Amino acid sequence: MTKARVLALLVGIVLLLTLPAVASAQNSPPHVFIGTATVNGIFAQAGTTVTASIGGIDLVTEPVASSGKYMLKVPQGSGTDIEFTIGALTASESGSWSLGAATELNLTASSFNLPPASDPVDPVAGPSGLRGATGSAGSAGARGAQGPAGPKGDGGSDGSDGSDGSSGSAGSAGSAGPAGPVGPAGPAGRSGSDGGGGGLSIIALILSGVALIASGGVYALSRRPA
Repeated sequence: MTKARVLALLVGIVLLLTLPAVASAQNSPPHVFIGTATVNGIFAQAGTTVTASIGGIDLVTEPVASSGKYMLKVPQGSGTDIEFTIGALTASESGSWSLGAATELNLTASSFNLPPASDPVDPVAGPSGLRGATGSAGSAGARGAQGPAGPKGDGGSDGSDGSDGSSGSAGSAGSAGPAGPVGPAGPAGRSGSDGGGGGLSIIALILSGVALIASGGVYALSRRPA
């Protein structure tokens, strides 16, 4: 047998020995992980990546679906300890690889535990929460203190003079006053042309004198003591 045939036979034997191992590696069923991914207590946004790695080597990466749901089919790696990351954040949970197993594992991560500033990591923004209901109106506040008095305003202009009032009605007539005293007798008249007129004048004088005398007597009697 020539050397070429021996070499070809050896190559064939090696290929026959390696084919089962390759086929076995290709046909090894993965370890399936399913669950939810949350960041800071909120479901990760749809499209955020979830990655499984073994020994620092990323084996599979899949996006998060709605409501933070994920599914990873992790192939066999060089070890069994599986680490998970959500976006750029390391999940608190880990797993152990097992051939053909299926595990429900909810992953959680926090952006509050970030690396130092020298190694910045972009946090994964969570979805916006629902707006809360409007609160009831608060009670009225206390009345504020009274402010200072303002400056005195300018005086107004004088008003116009009022019109004169109408005249009042005339009062009623007063009662009649007492009668005045009798005046003194006037001088005697001139004598008439006939003799009868002179006689009457003398008689009148005599009567006047008698009246005066009588008046004086009455007056004297009234002055005497009783």
